[in-house]
Amino acid sequence: MELRRKVKIFWILTFGTLLMAVGVYFFKFPNNFTFGGITGLSVVVAKTGVMSASNFTFIANMVLLLLGFIFLGKELGIMTTYCSVLLSFALDALERYIPMDAPLTDQPMLELLFAVAVPALASALLFNVGATSGGTDIVAMILKKYTSVDIGQALMISDVVVTLAAFFVFDVKTGLYSLLGLSIRSFMVDSFIESLNLHKYFTVVCDNPQPICDYITHEINRSATVCEAKGAFSGSNKYIIFTVMNRMEAVKLRNYIKIQEPHAFILISNTSQIIGKGFHSV
Repeated sequence: MELRRKVKIFWILTFGTLLMAVGVYFFKFPNNFTFGGITGLSVVVAKTGVMSASNFTFIANMVLLLLGFIFLGKELGIMTTYCSVLLSFALDALERYIPMDAPLTDQPMLELLFAVAVPALASALLFNVGATSGGTDIVAMILKKYTSVDIGQALMISDVVVTLAAFFVFDVKTGLYSLLGLSIRSFMVDSFIESLNLHKYFTVVCDNPQPICDYITHEINRSATVCEAKGAFSGSNKYIIFTVMNRMEAVKLRNYIKIQEPHAFILISNTSQIIGKGFHSV
């Protein structure tokens, strides 16, 4: 089981990183969108003609990885190292074999949406398994270890500075698009993470909990907690069942309760932060 989990995480890391490379290379680089860390800064550097965006991303990531190993040691993490190296090589390979001289379309707003959404989905996949794509996240890890600086504010300030550079290096239109991308990026990452982790939390008040609990444990292969209770209005004895499951399992349980306990009172709410056996570990 542990091997299967490691293989699954490996494929998630690989797919997420390659997806990020596609979003950055095909939508961010050609349009000169500068929001977001190293890849945003690479767009500005590429404009100066010193080196290409992919080469700068590669060099910057390698330097940051080296600093990470010096200051963080093993805390840097195998997953972050793997994603950072893979992203750098993927961007370099795309530039070599699929050169981009202009944006894919003449619709900058459409391309901005993809430049934000595709890397945001990729980041959500990586964050969801406890990894990052490196870059400025490594700087944040170093600052967190050695200083009392507010990491979130520091990263936001650096992103804003890089984004504002678009107004001076490119033009007002590109700068405004970059600011818009920066403003919606974090929202989309959070939304994707919540969607990936979305589960249904059941609170079932009923007279006979045993059939429902048997269905949960034997048919759905989940568990539940049962508590005794008393109705405030009727004064009769009741039972409360607490359980959590994914969306498909939730539909099965809801339909079963309707048939088995038609008078049961059911509360179903969305939750995306579940820590425990069968879900996420601490």
